Order: sequence, then C-alpha cells, then structure tokens
Amino acid sequence: MRIDADSSAARRVRALRQDIERHNRAYYELDAPLIPDAEYDRLMRELEQLEAQHPELASADSPTQRVGGAARADLPSVRHAVPMLSLGNALDDDEVRAFDQRVRDALARDASLGRSVDEDVTYCCELKFDGLAVNLRYEHGVLVAAATRGDGTVGEDVTPNVRTIHGIPLRLAGLSPAVLEVRGEVLMFRADLDRLNARQREREEHEFANPRNAAAGSLRQLDPKITAQRRLRFFAYGVGELAGIIEPPSHAATLDLLARSGLPVNGERRIARGVEGLLGFYRGIQAKREKLPFDIDGVVYKVDDRNLRERLGFVSRAPRFAIAHKFPPQEVMTQVLDIDVQVGRTGAITPVARLAPVAVGGVTVTNATLHNEDEVRRKDVHVGDTVIVRRAGDVIPEIVGVVADRRPPSARPFVMPAACPVCGSAIERPADEAIARCTGGLFCAAQRKQAVLHFASRRALDIDGLGERLVEQLVDGGQVRSVADLFGLDAATLAGLDRMGERSAGNLVRAIAAARTPTLARFVYGLGIRHVGEATAAALARHFGNLASLLRAGAADFMQVEDVGPVVAESIERFLGEPHNRKIIERLREFIAIADEHEGAAHAAPAGPLSGKVVVLTGTLEHFTRDAAKELVESAGGRVAGSVSRKTNFVVAGADAGSKLDRARELGIEVIDEAAFRRLLEK
Repeated sequence: MRIDADSSAARRVRALRQDIERHNRAYYELDAPLIPDAEYDRLMRELEQLEAQHPELASADSPTQRVGGAARADLPSVRHAVPMLSLGNALDDDEVRAFDQRVRDALARDASLGRSVDEDVTYCCELKFDGLAVNLRYEHGVLVAAATRGDGTVGEDVTPNVRTIHGIPLRLAGLSPAVLEVRGEVLMFRADLDRLNARQREREEHEFANPRNAAAGSLRQLDPKITAQRRLRFFAYGVGELAGIIEPPSHAATLDLLARSGLPVNGERRIARGVEGLLGFYRGIQAKREKLPFDIDGVVYKVDDRNLRERLGFVSRAPRFAIAHKFPPQEVMTQVLDIDVQVGRTGAITPVARLAPVAVGGVTVTNATLHNEDEVRRKDVHVGDTVIVRRAGDVIPEIVGVVADRRPPSARPFVMPAACPVCGSAIERPADEAIARCTGGLFCAAQRKQAVLHFASRRALDIDGLGERLVEQLVDGGQVRSVADLFGLDAATLAGLDRMGERSAGNLVRAIAAARTPTLARFVYGLGIRHVGEATAAALARHFGNLASLLRAGAADFMQVEDVGPVVAESIERFLGEPHNRKIIERLREFIAIADEHEGAAHAAPAGPLSGKVVVLTGTLEHFTRDAAKELVESAGGRVAGSVSRKTNFVVAGADAGSKLDRARELGIEVIDEAAFRRLLEK
C-alpha cells in the first residue's frame, strides 16, 4: 500500500530528516552539538522505525543511510579507500542478546561452517571512545596521510595536524607493508581539557563543553600550530586498506600487531565467549568508567574470528559482526521548573535549577547546579526552558546548555535574591568575584558548622578535641547556635553526646577554657572573614593593636594595613558591618580575654631571608606538608599567596605542579624546586 505524501507518517519522516540533518551539521561540521547523544539516538531510531514500517518512504539521501556528517569545505577532502562505517547501537542487555542471536543464527545458516545456533561465539571487547574517528595511512611504514571519517566515504585531510600528536608514530616499528591504514580515535583526556579551558578563560576565549568537542575542534584547525598546543591522544582499534601484508586471523591479533608496531592500543580489552561474557565486560567497564582519564560512552563487541567476520558482512552503513553497547546517557533533556538558591558552608550562594524528573546516568535527577549568577547568564537559562543536563559518576548534575528553539513565551530569567534565604542577612557580590555570598558568616545556620570548625581549628583558637563529628552533633542538637555558645558548654552536656564519655567531656571542657585567652591575630583569623588568612590576621593585629580599634575601622583604615588591598578591605568591612556578626562578636567578648591587646603597631614583621617576598606553593613537596612550608615562609619574613600574579616573587614547584606553574611561566616568574627552596630557607 502506498502512503500519501501528505500523510502523517510522511510528514513525520520529512520533519525527522530535516531535524537530524541540522543536528548532523552542528555535531560533525561545527563541533557544537545542539542536543545530547541520547536525544539524537531517539530521533534516529524513530526515523529508522518509520522507514521500516513504510518502505515506500525510504530514500537514498536519508540520514539513516549515512555514517556521519559532510566534510568541512575549508579543509581538503579525502576519499577513503575502504569506507569508514559506523556501528549499530544496543541500549540494554536484551538488545545485546538479540545481536548475539543474530550472529549465531547467521553463522548457523552457513552450512560450510557446520556450526550450531546454540554454539557460543568468541568476541573481542573494547572501549567505545568519545572522540573523533580518524584513518591513518602508512605506506612502507611511513605516515603519509590522515583523514577524519566525515560521511564515511569522504573525510577531511588533517595530516599536518595529526603529525603534531606525539602518540602517533611517524614511522612504524618493525613493520613496513606497502599500505597499512589504521583506524582509531583522537581524543582529549579530561585533565588536559581542564588545562585547556583554564587557558581559554584567561584569554577570554571560547571554552569547550566536553573533551569530544575539544578534540574535534583541535584536530580540525586550519593552523597545525594551534593543534600542537592542545594535548591530543590517539588509540588504534582497527585497520582499513591493507597491501603487502596478510591480516592476522583474529581481531585481537590485529590489535596486538598494531601495538607492537608502536601504535597506541588501549589495554582495556579482552576476549569473551557468548552473551554473558559480553555483559560481564560491560558491567566491569561501567564500574571503572569514572576512574578512566578519558570519556567513553559504552563498549564495543566485535566477532573476533576474521573468517567469520567476512562471512557475516555488512548492512548499508554498519558491520553485522560488531555492535556498540552504550551506557545509560549522561546527558538528557528536561525542563527547568524553577531556579532558587542554596547557601553553602562558606556562605557561597549557588543558583540551583529545579527540574522535571529525568533519568540520567542511571539515576533520577530533579536538581542541577548552575554554579553562580554569571553562569546562569552565560548559559542563558530561564525558568521554563528545555535544557541539557549532564551527570557523570558521582558528580553533581549540571546544566550543559539550553535548547533555545524550545523556549516557551512564558519563560522568565533568574534574579539573584538580595537577602539570604536561611538567615536574612544581606547577599553581596564583590565586583571582581563570580560568587555572591551571605554576609552573616557567624550567624547564618547554613554556615554554622563550618564557622565553628574554623573558629576551633589549630591556627585559630585551637580547641583540641572539637572535631567535625562532634560539631555536627552540637549544631544539629541545638546546643551550639553560634561560636559563642562553645564557652557555655559543660561536661554533663558533652558527656551525653554520642561517643563522648566523662573523660572526653572533661578534656574538651578544659580545652575550651584554655582557648579563652587567644592572641588578637588568632581571634581575628578564627572569625572566618573572607580573604583574611593567618598572615592578614597577623597584620591587622599588629596595625590596630586591639579589637575595639579594629571594630571601629572602615575600609579606608584597613587599606593602611600591610598587604591589604581594596578587595580584602571591602571584605573585612562587609563582615564587620553585618549586624548579626557584630552581635556574635560582642557575645564572644563576654567570654574571652585577648592575651596581647595593646595600642598601636608594636610588633614589626619578622625579618629573614624571605622578608617582603610573595611566594606561591604548587604541587607536592617531598619533605614538607603545605602547612609546614607555609609556616617556614612566614617565619622567614615572607608571605604565601594562593595564586600567581605579577606581584609574585617566585614559585616553589613540587611534583605534579599544575596551572600555577603554567601561569608562572607565562608571566616570567622565577620557579624553584624544593631543593632550592630548602637552601633559601637555610640562609
């Protein structure tokens, strides 16, 4: 029966083809996908089903007959000697069982093999990398060309860019056939993406949403110098054209041959028999997925025997002998029902999207972080929008982007509240910071546990025995509503808490009593004022001499203190100007007597080999903890900063130093190792 061109099925097929082609162009040509992979797969499956139900609607130019997207017009094109086909997908265990059954049925029908339909098939199991497929062409062992997959028939010539990838050998080791085409994936490790995006932010340039986009965008640059600056990797997983060499009898042996030739072949692969062997491999890889340094979106099963593969053959755009078993989607689409804010332990105000429930990464998600106000604006998220949500492992779900063409007329933008939803204190955001904060640091219930722990920490009032678990009990039980309540605790109250006997309670009461006479510097540090670390607290204590003078001061006065700039001065003024904080400080003055209060700046900064120097510590030091190194710098007259700037005198770099080391090199700041640091201190 023929279907009318204006029937609902025909209209839906046309709409799906147009939509899929639009997404193909965004994904393959622009490296800027508009929807998650799971949504794309859903559209493609719907089109495949409609075409199967209505064969008269099938068309040679349908997206179901293509492998990928067209090659970019601004890169030279390459026609593949052997087409680079895509794989069919299995989304659950039943579809894997159906694939295995199809393979066994097809092989059983081949009388020459003498196989039973119940006989298990041996498969080679590999990872499904989330990168960009490429073909490397070696002639007589030398790399002569490289191309992207493109539409499977014609790809883009990326030879100059591929030559910059250090993991790809320019000459094979011990192998020099007339032609060997190696199929594989170019990808970027997550840590390398983080470093790349950090540089992009510093340069105020476009950031990449994920490693796949970063790898594709980097490999398809017109300037190989740009590609060379971005650390790309490669894993081989098959071969294309061969001449002058006989392909090994199994796929596993082929991978071993490529590895011996110097090509990177990932080690997470194994031979499995039957469908249960396949599912066992899948579950094992899924359990370690987040521990891998790169992204994968599933695993691949391939019939291992080359002779059997040839007998199974191909369908229009995929081999019959292989399939990709995809993990549950880490990115899905849903709707934003509302946007409100959460108050963190340090007072940070985080916008949170309340979502229509959706399954992502194997769990149901109803909330997603939006990080900060600028992020909401940058992603242009409105209440009512359809958004793409990502959840990877145990990472908090986040909104990747907005599906702009689905925004309803009723959508409304987010407005940051002026007052903290927990304590009512003012919410303020310094002009040069991305994060807004509640100013009620000592008063706000959301910050209470963190405030108490910081106040009691070793470098503040040093209340030994007041650990995190005990603070949680005291705050949750209502015995401590602010840091001042610590001084009203008695042994009987403490002894009644979980895991607190009379002896432990008595020890803690004595520790609290001993904390009633802190130095001014320790007390100021213990207040937890943002940007006020130990060195700044000590400088404030030296300058003002007593708490009363400090409380009377304003931003202009704080600016007179050594190393206190406008940002720190404003932070101190905001904290001390919040009525709730002043009330807690006044209560604290009823219990404590500051040991070293005096008038004026009586103490000079310590003299030493690092006097007046600004030092940044990065990486892991062998002979010092970070705190110990910081104390040594300060005792030698220096100051430790948390980030590298033009004011930094030198950087001490230990093992695994990261972005701070990169920043120091960019600014031309002196970098010394741990041995030089120790020699400097010995002076």
